Amino acid sequence: MNILQVNTSARPLVNGQGSLSTLLANEVSASLHAQHPGARLVLRNLSAQPHPTLDEATLQALFTPAQARTPAQAERVALDDALIAELQAADVLVLAAPMYNFGITSLLKHWIDAVARAKVTFEYTATGPRGLLTGKRVIVLLTRGGIHRDTPADTVVPYLRNVLGFLGMTDLQFVYAEGLAMGPEAEAAGLASARAQIAQLLQDAQPA
Repeated sequence: MNILQVNTSARPLVNGQGSLSTLLANEVSASLHAQHPGARLVLRNLSAQPHPTLDEATLQALFTPAQARTPAQAERVALDDALIAELQAADVLVLAAPMYNFGITSLLKHWIDAVARAKVTFEYTATGPRGLLTGKRVIVLLTRGGIHRDTPADTVVPYLRNVLGFLGMTDLQFVYAEGLAMGPEAEAAGLASARAQIAQLLQDAQPA
């Protein structure tokens, strides 16, 4: 098994303090590794190594044939290629996805913009678009300061279902840690609920 963990919080995690989405993602990856001792874990920590935005220079590089790219263009495309290769190789994607201002973080958006590439991770056919990143399990760790699950304020889950499904990743499992900014007791309850959800989904995935 190849596990890819992608941390997308702007906050680092230091000695258990800081990004709670990263904390929970670490726990999921550790549990998966315990279930599958031979698994390989690849960590993409976007808080420590932010990916550049999709700007006009990047678009020009992507639309320029590989053999005609300048060294700078080739270097820029190679950054996206590395993210795509990690995702293509993964059997399980562990995605830390905190909510910032009712949406995903800019770090996660830049990662999505990098891995969504026509004719590589999706293609258009006579019957419509087809995702090429199939057969992957995705576990998304959702952390929120308030309570947004199943309300119109939650734009994160519909967006991720749409964009990841467009790329072929339809086996999605969402773990909710909510109320994290509503006081110590609410934070503890939110984390306890998330950990119970994690335990259940990992147990359900165990062979009978």
